[in-house]
Amino acid sequence: MTKPPIPLRRLETRVLLAVLAGAGAVWGFFNLASEVMEGDTLALDQRLLLALRDPHNLSDPIGPRWLEEAMRDLTALGGFTVLTLVTLFGLLMFALHGRRLQAWILAGTVLAAQISAELLKGLYDRPRPALVPHGDLVYAQSFPSGHSTLAAAVYLTLATLIASVELRPAAKRLVYGLAGAVTVAVGISRVYLGVHWPSDVLAGWALGATWALGAWLVLERLRDAPSMTANSLKPDRPPP
Repeated sequence: MTKPPIPLRRLETRVLLAVLAGAGAVWGFFNLASEVMEGDTLALDQRLLLALRDPHNLSDPIGPRWLEEAMRDLTALGGFTVLTLVTLFGLLMFALHGRRLQAWILAGTVLAAQISAELLKGLYDRPRPALVPHGDLVYAQSFPSGHSTLAAAVYLTLATLIASVELRPAAKRLVYGLAGAVTVAVGISRVYLGVHWPSDVLAGWALGATWALGAWLVLERLRDAPSMTANSLKPDRPPP
């Protein structure tokens, strides 16, 4: 029996690992959701939330005033307005460069992440933390964190799509590192501002990362499809 070519075997291995990682993220999300609904995470959630507050004044987050302002700036990176602008910019740039596959994957992933987050919020209907005053406006239920979900989905998917057209390993590491750092910063800011329990944020990261992994899988499977144009798939050449 003839073995598949080495590049194909490598692709199959990467896809298998991504599927396993995605399955692990999904399992982690629903396992965490079960623990949250049973109240098993409440004690740890409360301990972590209070650790970020002045014990003598729970309305005052720890750290200087500039840190609180910085956290509001960071939390905006996961907000609807900023993520909409980032997504539209990404779509326009991919379209202008003839990367139609990447544009469609980005649009589909963001929509799927948004819809799933809203549906799950309604399903679990977890109240926002009332332990400390909120440092930001809130409009919906608490679990999972919409900011954390969308930040992970948008920034990690963008990093994956940019890396797919970038040949330099250093550039790939840079975009993944920046995407991961922004995603983590958004989640931490939600807890710091008292608008989410830590378990909300952890669940949001798991959900958003699952959609980002799904985007990578779709990209890997479709980028070799014969119907795709060479221009939409060919990596950009590095500058001389």
